Amino acid sequence: MTGSLRLAAPLEAFRIGDPSGRWPVYGPDGARRVSGRWNASGDRVIYASENYSTAMLEMLVRWNGLPPRDQHFVRIKIPRGISYDVIEGGDLPDWHLPDSASARRAGHRWYTSGRSAILIVPSVVARVERDVIINVDHPEFPKLKPGPETPIWWDERLFV
Repeated sequence: MTGSLRLAAPLEAFRIGDPSGRWPVYGPDGARRVSGRWNASGDRVIYASENYSTAMLEMLVRWNGLPPRDQHFVRIKIPRGISYDVIEGGDLPDWHLPDSASARRAGHRWYTSGRSAILIVPSVVARVERDVIINVDHPEFPKLKPGPETPIWWDERLFV
């Protein structure tokens, strides 16, 4: 993991969720309730992806079939100067395995340290792309700006 850095240019991230509230589009509720690859249960983080298509792939593997109806996405504007850390795939052994203890420990340590607002990590489903973990308890969090919730159109060919 790198030491904390500052974004030299703005960054965008994409988050998918359910506006009815079960899976909030822009909120830490899911990660707070359940441990994930990069968080321990109780950590108040938001998972997003640098690319819209990667966010869709992440959602599809989570549901292993049809995702819930009425999914929406937000485009998150992360301004220049926001603090971040990076974990590369080669930094952690077994980061890509299901229920990876090394990835969860690294993400939890990052969250509890409070040293940066975002953590950039490799995507398991699209290994050359990256996910963005957002610490909602970090003082810089209010500077991140989610856009309007927009419906997702799922192409039915994805499910045949």
